[in-house]
Amino acid sequence: MHPMLNIAVKAARRAGDIINQASRNLDLLNVSRKSHSDFVSEVDGAAEEAIIRILRDSYPDHAILAEESGVRGNIENAEYLWIIDPLDGTTNFLHGFPQYSVSIALKHKGVLNKAVVYNPNNNELFTASRGGGAYLNNQRLRVSKRIRLEDCLIGTGIPFRDLTHVEAYLKIFKDVIPRVAGIRRPGSAALDLCYVAASRYDGFWEIGLAPWDMAAGCLMIQEAGGLVGDLEGNDTFLESGQIIAGNPKVFSQLLQIIRPHLSQALIENHRAAQKR
Repeated sequence: MHPMLNIAVKAARRAGDIINQASRNLDLLNVSRKSHSDFVSEVDGAAEEAIIRILRDSYPDHAILAEESGVRGNIENAEYLWIIDPLDGTTNFLHGFPQYSVSIALKHKGVLNKAVVYNPNNNELFTASRGGGAYLNNQRLRVSKRIRLEDCLIGTGIPFRDLTHVEAYLKIFKDVIPRVAGIRRPGSAALDLCYVAASRYDGFWEIGLAPWDMAAGCLMIQEAGGLVGDLEGNDTFLESGQIIAGNPKVFSQLLQIIRPHLSQALIENHRAAQKR
């Protein structure tokens, strides 16, 4: 395993230990609300600081983009940029719903290069390196081979932070439902994307994600042979927060269903992302 990936794994496991310990006493946690339906707990902060401490001990000159503490270093000109979500699925965690994860990705010269997503509930460790494949606990991952959408299980996430695009999302949802075998919304985008890489899902789409929600999972899918794009099929998903993912056949079919439902607000959001 590459040294930088090893460090990321160490950081993710340390964060997982903090999360597991806190999960035994959920009623004692200090919790605040960042926005509508978007919570943060002291565990998010403690896990994030543990991750950053480990990364900084090994790579003090690397820039960091973290969900809770924001930017550290010059991310515009950084050769290396770590993108961190210390607890993806905080609402699930606070309710004792066992679907949340630690997500850490590394960009090198603007390109996703390393990825770790760790599920501390069941000790599932997803890792990926650009050009080196994606793995679950050292087992190589491949996206599914299903080609008929009617046989497919599709993951999604309901936009809950910003309700601007709810109507467009519901139109897409209504059109996807009768065409697939099932739709799931567990509530941790990082894990959802890893499930596409592991062929547990055949595809996935969501609106309104942040870079730390997606970065690691997207590299997992690409290294497992899948495709990732925004709602128009382009590569600005990290900037726009709009994402479609899946094996190549499912990706193209989802894209055909979703495109006609793009609202003017979503299109403008996409165009703004292209200019960044």
